[in-house]
Amino acid sequence: MSYLLRKDYVQYECTCGSCMSIAELYFCRHCLELRCGYCVCHEVDSHYCSNCMEHLPSAEARLKKNRCSTCFDCPNCFHPLSVRATMRSAEEGSTKSTPTKRYYLSCFFCRWTTRDVNIQDQTVAAGNWPVKENPYANLLTSYLEYYKMIAMTERSQKEKKSYGSLRKGYTSLTDKYGLTAMIARKRAGLPSLQLGGKDFNQTSLPNIAPCTAEEDIEPLPDSFFTQVPDLTKVTTLEQRHANPMLQTEVTSMLHPQHRHFYIKRSLRCRKCEHNVSKPEYNPGSIKFKIQLAAYYHMPEVKIMTFEPLICGKHSEIILKVTNPTQHLTSLQFGDLVDKDEEEKRKAAFTEDQTDEKKVKKFDTLSVVQPFLVPKLKRAITTNTKVVLPTCSVILPPRDDAAEYDDTGDTHNFQDDPKIVVWRKGNKAAIKFMVIPNASLANGDKVIFGFSLEYGYVNTMPTLEQRQPQRTEMQVNVYITPGTVSTGCED
Repeated sequence: MSYLLRKDYVQYECTCGSCMSIAELYFCRHCLELRCGYCVCHEVDSHYCSNCMEHLPSAEARLKKNRCSTCFDCPNCFHPLSVRATMRSAEEGSTKSTPTKRYYLSCFFCRWTTRDVNIQDQTVAAGNWPVKENPYANLLTSYLEYYKMIAMTERSQKEKKSYGSLRKGYTSLTDKYGLTAMIARKRAGLPSLQLGGKDFNQTSLPNIAPCTAEEDIEPLPDSFFTQVPDLTKVTTLEQRHANPMLQTEVTSMLHPQHRHFYIKRSLRCRKCEHNVSKPEYNPGSIKFKIQLAAYYHMPEVKIMTFEPLICGKHSEIILKVTNPTQHLTSLQFGDLVDKDEEEKRKAAFTEDQTDEKKVKKFDTLSVVQPFLVPKLKRAITTNTKVVLPTCSVILPPRDDAAEYDDTGDTHNFQDDPKIVVWRKGNKAAIKFMVIPNASLANGDKVIFGFSLEYGYVNTMPTLEQRQPQRTEMQVNVYITPGTVSTGCED
C-alpha cells in the first residue's frame, strides 16, 4: 500500500491556503501554525562542495564565484572528474632514468579525459589544472567599473535629496554634506566626490566604446553545405550553456570547469521570524539543529482500505491516524473550516484574553502578515459527501517499544467498534462513510475533506507561561482515495 502514501491522496491545508502533503509542511511552535515552502524565508547557511565536502562561509564563497578550487566537472556529461595516474618514461636528454608519475583528469561515466582536448598532464595530483580564461574578461571588468561609478553617483544624489528637513548640530551637517566621507577619501589620497554628480570622477571613468551594428557578416564555409554533419562532434545546448563565456561549437574544444558549490539553507517563519528548520554547519552531517517538520507535531492520516466508489451509494473507507508526539491527544472530526472565519475567531479570542499591549502587537502582525504571506483561495474542491464520526478518538503518546510488542494493547480505551476498528500503540484505524456525488462520471477522482481537531501540548516556554500549555488545533484534510467505479451512469 505504499502507493497510497503519495501526496496526491492525503493533503493538508496550509495557513496560506495551499494544499500539500504532511512531508512538505512545517509547524511553527511559536505561532502554532502550519507553514509551507511559500510561508517561510529561505536563508543560506553555508556553501560546500559535494565532491570534496569543503565548506566555506558566504563571503569567501562569493570571492571564489561559488566554485570549488580543487574539483572539476566533466564538460561532456557534467559528472565529477577524478584524478588518474600514469607512468611515463624518462624523456630523451634527461638525466633521470626512472619513469615518473603523471596525472590527468578522467570521467568514470563517459570516459572523457583531459587528454582529449590536449591538456598536458600534471606532475602532482593536486596540480594547478589549466582553465581556459574568458576572452572578454577585460571588457567585462571595464563595464563593471563603469557601472559601479554610476551607482555611486546615483546613491550620492539620492542621499542628498533624502534630507528634506533641516537639523541642527555638527553631526547632522556631516551626515547631510558627507564631510566625514570627504575627509576620509582625502586622507586615503582618493579624488574628491561631488554630490551633485556633474563632475563625479569623470577622469577616472573607463573609456567605454559604444557597440555598433555591422552589415558585413562572415559567410559560412563551403563545408557547411557539402559535408554531412557529425552530431557526435557537435556540442549540445546544455554543454554550451554550462560554459556561457566560451560556448564552443565542437566537442574537441570543451574544457573542464570548476565545480559549483552547493548550499545548506535554513527556513524561517515569516510571521514570528523563528527558525523552523536549521541544519548542521558541517556538510558531512545529515542532522538538524532545528527540524520542526509537521509530521513531528500533528497527527498523520493515511489510507488503509476502501470499498469501490459508486455514485450515490455509501462506501466504507478506513483511515489510519498516528500520534507522533510524546503527549496524549484526542481527535475530533468536523466539517471543513474557512480560514477567514477561523482568523476572525482567533482575533476575537485574543482580544478577550490579552491586555491592551498584546492587542496592539496582534493588530500589527495582522496588518503585516497578509503582505508577507498572501492568502490563497481554496485550491481543492470536494465532490463527495462524508459521514464523520460523532465521538472523539483518543490516541496515546508515541512509544517506540510498542512497535515490537506483540502482547497486545495495554491501554483500556472505551472505543466504539463501529468507529475504531483497530488500535495499536499510538495508532488507530477509524471508519468513515463516503457518498460520491451523482453528477460524477466514470473515471473522475473522488475528493472529500474534513476538519481535524486535535490537542497539542506546546513545550516552548514564554515570558508569561513557563509550563507546557495545551492548545486545541484545527487543520483541514483533503483525501483522494481513487476514482469512481463503473457503477455510475453518465
